[in-house]
Amino acid sequence: MSEAAGANTWADLMAEGRLPRFALICLGVWLNAADSLVTATILPSVGADLGGYAYFSWATAGFFVGAIMAGASSGRLSEIFGLRSATALAGVVMVLGCLMSAAAPDVGTFLAGRLVQGLGSGWISGFAMVAIAMLFPERHLARVFAAVTFIWGIATVLGPLFGGIVVEAGHWRDVFWLFAAQAAIFSVASLWLLGGSSKAPGGPGIPWTQLGVLGVAVAAIALADLMKTAVGSIGLVVLGLAILALVVRIDGRARIRLLPHRAGDLSTICGSGYLAMFALTAASMGFAIYGPPILQHLRGFSPLVAGYAIGAESLAWTVAAMAVASVTGIWDARWTRFGVLLLALSLVVLALSLADGHMAWVLLGGSMLGAAFGFSWSFMSKRLLGALSDEDRAIGSSAIMAVRQTGGAVGAAISGVAANLVGFSDGLSDASARGAAFWVFAAVIPLALIGTWATFRMTGSARAATT
Repeated sequence: MSEAAGANTWADLMAEGRLPRFALICLGVWLNAADSLVTATILPSVGADLGGYAYFSWATAGFFVGAIMAGASSGRLSEIFGLRSATALAGVVMVLGCLMSAAAPDVGTFLAGRLVQGLGSGWISGFAMVAIAMLFPERHLARVFAAVTFIWGIATVLGPLFGGIVVEAGHWRDVFWLFAAQAAIFSVASLWLLGGSSKAPGGPGIPWTQLGVLGVAVAAIALADLMKTAVGSIGLVVLGLAILALVVRIDGRARIRLLPHRAGDLSTICGSGYLAMFALTAASMGFAIYGPPILQHLRGFSPLVAGYAIGAESLAWTVAAMAVASVTGIWDARWTRFGVLLLALSLVVLALSLADGHMAWVLLGGSMLGAAFGFSWSFMSKRLLGALSDEDRAIGSSAIMAVRQTGGAVGAAISGVAANLVGFSDGLSDASARGAAFWVFAAVIPLALIGTWATFRMTGSARAATT
């Protein structure tokens, strides 16, 4: 880009009609993040009303299966139908899913609604990434991604709180009625605000083979967390990872691609960037999943207090992202590297402190984990988008969220396996809580190191193009 550096300001970002589109993207990110987390506080009420407690892990697993599949296909769909029509349709799908859950007469319909919500949410987040790539000048990408990070961080805290407040004030079904209303607003607004966007170049079709294989991989990973034996859980995680690698291999030889050219080549920014995003996200999942029950059991915290202790991660993520949003030049690579090193260190701090360490160390470890992403994520996304060709811009930008969500699913499964190996699945005791407090972090340190290595390649020796 040839724009002067002085034009790279928040005021310039909002100028020339970009503010409404920016607000639409933020609404889409909120819908994706908050709806993925809202069930944390409403499932007891849903269970009392509909029954089916044994299947409630699928309220989250089903959502993420749908979100990953939709996010992976959103780039191609935006090419085929155009960003405006595809985004509006994604909002309609999410409305439908919310209505299914809101009016569910039984737990099966409720869970089906969560799957449909995941599809709509995944498409919304994927199309939001495409919109960022297509509608904003490159000089603004770091700020836009910093704002996306800010919204995601706020939603991490407010999503469960939103569900709890609505349930206390009325009924759990009201949560989904309200999300349906927000998704409807998003759908209508996209028809108006994205009216000037055109179809992306390319669009030869939908990569059904890769999507089908991806679906098998995601399903295997989702099932891993539900297995009763460690061998079954580990086996499904390994199988899922192997099938994910197969997706990349198949895609590299396919005529209709799901990923950009050479997405599996770690000598490129694209290949090393996707690996870094996948591995680092996977390494970060244990704190949010296992931190609250461990803090409640070992320290006697209430659910609300434990939840807000975990919220230190989101707060630090948001503050760090906004603090470095205006950084340019060589400092974006330096902050990116500092961030991923901070993430690896945070896992060590949490592993040694969550069970019996002073609470200040726990808060420090959680804050380091959040700040790690705040310092690095927007620059990683900007660098990856900058390396994409015009032909790959739509599928490459939408793949960012799909890779992140897939990493989250893998990380949750690996953390679950580590916790179950020390007895967490047999019931929460002092011994199982202390064992899980160490191993859910120690088990993913290798993933953090892989992500760190890939990040250093991405910001250093990786070539500045994917072709």
